[in-house]
Amino acid sequence: MRRARFERLVEEALAELPARYRKLLENIVVIVEEYPRGQRRRRKAAADKELVLGEFYGVPRTQKSVFEPGPPDQVFLYQKNIEAVCDSEEEIREQVRLTVRHELGHYFGLEEDELKHL
Repeated sequence: MRRARFERLVEEALAELPARYRKLLENIVVIVEEYPRGQRRRRKAAADKELVLGEFYGVPRTQKSVFEPGPPDQVFLYQKNIEAVCDSEEEIREQVRLTVRHELGHYFGLEEDELKHL
């Protein structure tokens, strides 16, 4: 899938967030990269579940101080890894939606066990 198409899927996933959450997104950027840094490039992993699909770098909103502004928090989506675990464009769309919500859940201060319910 072309990068521009993938980025549109990310934009759609962000637009589908409930308004009450969208308006709380402050000082955060969503970045699409092909792979996580340092990952060897491969078509299909033996265990696709081991592929990192996205990551959140930053300080969760629940731990932020208004007195310590910092650089933007970052959500990374790894296009090639997402594509590797999907068999169709529809599956890619759904995985992008799930990954965006999962990583933004970290931004909102949710733990891994809480994110399973998203």
